[in-house]
Amino acid sequence: MDPLKSVSSLDPAKRAFSLFDEFKAFALKGNVIDLAVGVIIGAAFGKIVDSLVKHIIMPLVSVILPGKKGYLDWKWVINDKEIPYGLFLGEVVNFVIVALALC
Repeated sequence: MDPLKSVSSLDPAKRAFSLFDEFKAFALKGNVIDLAVGVIIGAAFGKIVDSLVKHIIMPLVSVILPGKKGYLDWKWVINDKEIPYGLFLGEVVNFVIVALALC
């Protein structure tokens, strides 16, 4: 095998164009576009569920278990440090709703 021939086959311009062509072929496949649309719709659905939990479900829960500011005020204080478990519970409810929607 001729060493000069193998070095000339490593032309950077050819490699760059072949990588670009391969990426273009991959990106324009239907599956990649469907995946991108799914991610965008999933993010929008997550925002809707987040709003549902923060603005409707958790305030209704705070009516049952009253506090000054509802679940936002639910905190444990240990050594002058606040642990806002009410916010955590809101995120757990958010997760459960998304998980149930995916099942």
